[in-house]
Amino acid sequence: MTDPVVGLVLEGRYRLDERLARGGMSTVYAATDLRLHRTVAVKVMAEHLKHDPTFVDRFTREARAAAMLSHPNVVSVSDQGSDQGLVYLVMELVRGRTLRDLLQARGRLTVAEAFAVLEPTLSGLTAAHRAGIVHRDIKPENVLIGLDGVVKVADFGLARAVVGSGQTSATGGVLIGTVAYLSPEQLERGRADARSDVYAAGIVLYEMLTGHPPYGGDTPLAVAYQHVHHDVPPPSDENPGLPWQVDDLVERATRRDPGVRPLDAGAFLAELGDLRRDLGIARVPVPTGRSSAGPDTLRPTNRAHHSTRPRHPSDPLNPGTEVLGDTRAGMGRTSMLPGMGGGPTTHVDGRRPPVRPRPGVPDHVRRRRTRLAWAILALLVVTIAAVGWWLGSGRWTHVPSLAGKTQTTAIGLLQEAGLDPVCCIKQFSESVPEGVIISAKPAGGDQIRGSKVNLVVSQGPERFVVDTGLVGQPKAAVLTALGKLPVQVAVQDTYDNKVPAGSVTGFTPAAGTALKRDQTVTVLVSKGHEPVGVPDLRGQSPDAATKNLQELGFKVARGPDGRSADVPVGAVMAVAPGAGNAAPYGSTVTITVCMGVPQVKVPDVAGKSSADATKILTDAGLKVKAQKFFGDRVFRQTPAADQVVDQGTEVTILLTF
Repeated sequence: MTDPVVGLVLEGRYRLDERLARGGMSTVYAATDLRLHRTVAVKVMAEHLKHDPTFVDRFTREARAAAMLSHPNVVSVSDQGSDQGLVYLVMELVRGRTLRDLLQARGRLTVAEAFAVLEPTLSGLTAAHRAGIVHRDIKPENVLIGLDGVVKVADFGLARAVVGSGQTSATGGVLIGTVAYLSPEQLERGRADARSDVYAAGIVLYEMLTGHPPYGGDTPLAVAYQHVHHDVPPPSDENPGLPWQVDDLVERATRRDPGVRPLDAGAFLAELGDLRRDLGIARVPVPTGRSSAGPDTLRPTNRAHHSTRPRHPSDPLNPGTEVLGDTRAGMGRTSMLPGMGGGPTTHVDGRRPPVRPRPGVPDHVRRRRTRLAWAILALLVVTIAAVGWWLGSGRWTHVPSLAGKTQTTAIGLLQEAGLDPVCCIKQFSESVPEGVIISAKPAGGDQIRGSKVNLVVSQGPERFVVDTGLVGQPKAAVLTALGKLPVQVAVQDTYDNKVPAGSVTGFTPAAGTALKRDQTVTVLVSKGHEPVGVPDLRGQSPDAATKNLQELGFKVARGPDGRSADVPVGAVMAVAPGAGNAAPYGSTVTITVCMGVPQVKVPDVAGKSSADATKILTDAGLKVKAQKFFGDRVFRQTPAADQVVDQGTEVTILLTF
């Protein structure tokens, strides 16, 4: 049936020309980039998964992870998107085959050929690890061998960036990966780091040397059980011609304890190079399986003697990505992982393959076996001594000094010491900068038997900030907001000419300042406008005085007119409150306008002496004019007594006997 997707043009750029491969989760097409006129590979997510955010996230993560890497041994990803209902990513097109295809045709590889494939694989992984990316799904299907012999690592769909403790974990309790290549820590705790990729690469090396993975079983659970509870057997058990040093390399890479594996792919690659030099293994071309029959034909040579064993649907010789702990349809074979007890290591049928008898052993082989037996005996003695040392002082590990180191440096030191950092408890510190280790438990210099070291990392000084938006808000609302901060609060009333009474004018220290825990913050609450001094307005016209008072914020009232000898008639003669006094802003000031000089009642000075009469009248504010007739006593006065006259009026007194 014709694939309906073939012929579509995605985003007006990528024309899907040919379907190359189909899996349960995606289909890969050869496509033409119409913009750059080049051939690319386009991976399209399966129809039933495009609405699942988990798998859409996996696609996006693959694009981002691969885009971070630029290495000749990593399949490059150039674009990602969705169009016409298809979620896709655009990759480099590698013409050739996978390592799985090669192993199915060849059965197994020679040591030199296995090294030729593994070295560029580890080189690509080293670039990923140094970029902080863990692949998490290394397997023969994800190792591509081009027709030109170039090896590339593909499918970073399960890759995660290393964070915090330097580990990644499964999402939501679901462990996704290919169970035949998952490390024990991934199966037990769902956690992975660069050493988990090293384990998977060690399993791939075992498979290249023997033609099959070390463990098989009827279910993924059975395979997972063996990874967790058994050491990977030496590949020479299946391929007796292998040097013991190769067995040792596989053993170191696949140890169940991640702390004693090579630290990352770079360390594994270095050990591989050392072994190549030690054994004098010649460099050979990467086997591509090409023959005269054509570029897509593999030569079926060196097939393993057990390659015809029956296949079970769960047989890891044809593994797919497993989902353990998730029951959603379309997500792979499903198995729960309860606590696993002890049990034998098994292959597909639950038994180790029987050793086939070899007829007619030559003398030189017999001598070689004798030497091998002595070597094994010597190794046994060394092993017993090593176990004794381990049970004594050897299994004690010194915790490196970590206080004062950055979080990244501390994690690296612990991993180099074979310890597992548990990161991180965050604490505030007034003395230790942010991101620096405050302490470790066990502490630096201690000896421990376990592998976990708990780290306490500084968050820097603990500080709290008062929101600047609280300025101008009502007092009650501000106090409620401050009650949520671990600070002490004081209140101070203050005049403010702009902020209404009862609202907050500011803080001491000012809003936005970083505060320590329990530090006192003073809330400045407005009492309204400060009082205003009443000016001296005497002598001004009523209109001028009113304008001046209003400009100061006062209301103005005019009281009853008064009399004053000091100001002209019609001018302001007094204000209340009096001039110089402070009055509340917006209060009323009363002005008094002069209608003339004061009036007085003329005193009665009849019969008084001239001197006494003059004094009495003068004290009353009147002027005195005396007319004397033969005596010194007042006989008559004008104006008459008790008459009301203006102050300063002249009173004439007539003096007689």
